[in-house]
Amino acid sequence: MKILHLDTNHPLLMEGLNALGFENHEDYLSPKLKVAKKIHEYDGIVIRSRFAIDKSFLEHATNLKFIARVGAGVENIDSEFAKEKGITLIAAPEGNRNAVAEQNLGVLLSLMNHIKRANRKVRKGKWEREPNRGEELDGKTVGIIGYGFMGKAFAKKLRGFDVEVLCYDIKENVGDENATQVTLKEIQQKADIISIHANINPTSEGMIDASFLNGLAKPIWFLNTARGKIVVTEDLVDALKKGIIKGAGLDVLEYEKVSFEELYDDDVMPEPLKYLTKSYDVILTPHIAGWTHESNVKLAEVILDKIKSEFC
Repeated sequence: MKILHLDTNHPLLMEGLNALGFENHEDYLSPKLKVAKKIHEYDGIVIRSRFAIDKSFLEHATNLKFIARVGAGVENIDSEFAKEKGITLIAAPEGNRNAVAEQNLGVLLSLMNHIKRANRKVRKGKWEREPNRGEELDGKTVGIIGYGFMGKAFAKKLRGFDVEVLCYDIKENVGDENATQVTLKEIQQKADIISIHANINPTSEGMIDASFLNGLAKPIWFLNTARGKIVVTEDLVDALKKGIIKGAGLDVLEYEKVSFEELYDDDVMPEPLKYLTKSYDVILTPHIAGWTHESNVKLAEVILDKIKSEFC
């Protein structure tokens, strides 16, 4: 079987596939149209998020048997059409769930203790203790929206704290010893912290909007390490200004391109993003929650194991 690698990954993935007898080709630079013209030659694709694998691209992939995305989700792939063509989709949410959970916890503690604000003030020669008095995580209620690999990993990290953990998911009976499954309304009513770990789909896109935020019973701390388009940024900014959100940790933004490698198309920064970049109560990171040295290895190992299990 011939595999086309469209993004670089940890070397152990290529080495492992070679050892299993696959013929591996690399193309990290060609534009999508050029790749489409030769994709009929390949049985498999390994990709991260370089470009969308849409219907028009897949129509050229007449011999394709699998697409392996070295990441958590497959939203950059036309999954329905791929399945119609009998193409197996492989992803690796197991590979970076711990990395996501660790960053999420670190950002939350930084927000609640005003680490960003205090650091900036001290660097400017201002020693302000009372304005930077923090909050403790113990005694709080954490609401996790989306209780798959990432949500479960975050809940597990919270076991060391005296917190109540609630989870909401479109699937039934996903709660476990680390989180009690409830309705979305109950999370709105009870949560002091809300953390987003949902997949992006028609149900979740734009779900964190003015209606959702105005329905909160009390001010919250807000985290999103899932997908940027789940949140309507303009509404999030309005909630920050009103004090509905006390602080936000955003690893993803709705302005990201499909590749996750860049933001907006031109040099004009959207007004809501300008506000976020200037706020002491917001921590922004460039989609790196699952981007550790360890997860780089784990993602490759998971993809390798799944390809081996399915095609060897």
